[in-house]
Amino acid sequence: MSRSTKRAAPKPIIFETTRRVEFRDTDAAGIMHFSAFFNYMEQIEHEFLRNLGMSVLSADEEGAISWPRVSASCDYRGAVQFEDVLDVEMQIVRRGEKSVTYGFMFTHKKRPVAQGQLTAVCCRLDAKAPPRSIPIPDWIVAKFEGRDKGKKRR
Repeated sequence: MSRSTKRAAPKPIIFETTRRVEFRDTDAAGIMHFSAFFNYMEQIEHEFLRNLGMSVLSADEEGAISWPRVSASCDYRGAVQFEDVLDVEMQIVRRGEKSVTYGFMFTHKKRPVAQGQLTAVCCRLDAKAPPRSIPIPDWIVAKFEGRDKGKKRR
């Protein structure tokens, strides 16, 4: 394929949201506990999927699809406290055949607070068997690439 006909990679979707540090998310010193960032990343992933008209538990004509996490990490850059509002930028940093990796940047008043990643694998669910990894269906890829903002799936 020549350079002029090569299809450009889709521009990554950047999803922005906020989270207020809740009292339950702080330690004895009143600082946000490191583990709370993992909960926030999962909540934001779910919010992102809902924004695309999907859910972490979806279905198509072949049955239920879900996204078990296989990797999670977070690096901390600064402390925040109860009632602080975090700005969060999330984007897909890698999409494989069967998995997706989300990157998260947490800031407070433009100051970096934490940077994390979650990797989830697309799986077919069957009540009588363990989750089975599958290639990400085309209709989900289209949503991840911003090409399908229409039909909502359960």
